[in-house]
Amino acid sequence: QVQLVESGGGLVQPGGSLRLSCVASGSIFRLVTMGWYRQAPGKQRELVATIISGGGGTIYADSVKGRFTISRDNAKNTVYLQMNSLKPEDTAVYFCNVVASATVGEPVRNYWGQGTQVTVSS
Repeated sequence: QVQLVESGGGLVQPGGSLRLSCVASGSIFRLVTMGWYRQAPGKQRELVATIISGGGGTIYADSVKGRFTISRDNAKNTVYLQMNSLKPEDTAVYFCNVVASATVGEPVRNYWGQGTQVTVSS
């Protein structure tokens, strides 16, 4: 099993910054992608950003391009999300997502963190 622990959420004023971290631990045979999703009240969960563990390619939601940066430390199985120029509409619970296989022969699957609240308000 893969466990994910997120940190770094909180309350910030519009225009401010936050950095989210997510550490993957446990049995990890193959880690394919690491990323972040978010879910605002009454809305569906949506992709924020994801990064491919091997080549480092990234995908961003249009709404966060130019403001958010995803990065990873493969040696530490950690993914970061640097969020700048935050807006009230960024308010949501942010979930870490990892696509990985825990053991040899096991197909890859999604793993989710418990979520961390990000609130952007004055």
